Amino acid sequence: MRVALLPANPKNRPVRKRYEATIESKVRFDEHADLIPADTFGRLMEIFPDGASRMWAVTPGKRSVNIGKWKKLRAGDPVTFYGNKQLYAASHIALLFQNSDLAERLWGRDEDGQTWEYMFALAEHRTISVPIEEVREVLGWSATASVMGITVVRGLEAIDLADLINLEPSTALADDSSPAETKSRRSSAAPDGPTDGTRVANWRREHSALKRRLVELAADRCALCGRSLPAEFLVGAHIKKRWRCSDEERKDFDNIGMLACVLGCDSLFERGYIGVGSGGELLISNAVTASTEVEKHVTDHLRGRTTHWWKESREPYFAWHRDHVFQDLADDIHT
Repeated sequence: MRVALLPANPKNRPVRKRYEATIESKVRFDEHADLIPADTFGRLMEIFPDGASRMWAVTPGKRSVNIGKWKKLRAGDPVTFYGNKQLYAASHIALLFQNSDLAERLWGRDEDGQTWEYMFALAEHRTISVPIEEVREVLGWSATASVMGITVVRGLEAIDLADLINLEPSTALADDSSPAETKSRRSSAAPDGPTDGTRVANWRREHSALKRRLVELAADRCALCGRSLPAEFLVGAHIKKRWRCSDEERKDFDNIGMLACVLGCDSLFERGYIGVGSGGELLISNAVTASTEVEKHVTDHLRGRTTHWWKESREPYFAWHRDHVFQDLADDIHT
């Protein structure tokens, strides 16, 4: 597994302009058909039948330093956007391709005259909010480390980073899964042996099996808002952060996780805006009042609820979340 961290500070005006042009707005393929080779155009249309996708890219960099990093990535790998001391957005790579002419049309050239020609077509984009301090802790970086250029994290570090932000590899987009991995994803049993073994496939097996087990237990319901949703809108979320779990806790599939929807509940729980009380009542931090839209979502779907997912065997994990993640501010309203 690999996760790419991409520096893209929204406070930098040129970066913000590029982000708005090809991430917040999608790129329509037919508008650039004169610059896209037929094989690449056909593959894009196969992946994105509506004829448009979000796109991002990197320049070759000084002494071509970025090219090798870009070549390490594969379809299905998560990418994150970094700026203003946090990871603020995430996507999955749908297709990698090189196209200097298209890059120049979309974004021009940088101050060194380079184009952003090493490109990504992106899917499954969502906003996140992960402070750099948490990234440093998970990756074992120094207290002053930052994301200065494209950074590709692999192996166990990538697993822990993806777990921190609930961003698993996209099996729908992946093009490099082996038959053994495909077979292993069919089981909902906890994997044998240490969950932090040296093979990335072990983690994929664990995480995929966890979600399948949660679906078996909870059907299609979000544990927090209670809504029944299609599977693609539900993630297998760890109640206690995976990188803080013991090996036995990670295998406790019936209790360590829950299905949470990507329509808001997953991010709110991860950031500590909501928690679960000792009897299953949802706890609402007054941090939600910082955003009118967040507060409205909480009021419409969460405030006053008691989760069907709480039970005594899960309480130790919910208690850990209350103690370590939930923003229990002085004026919190727990209703």
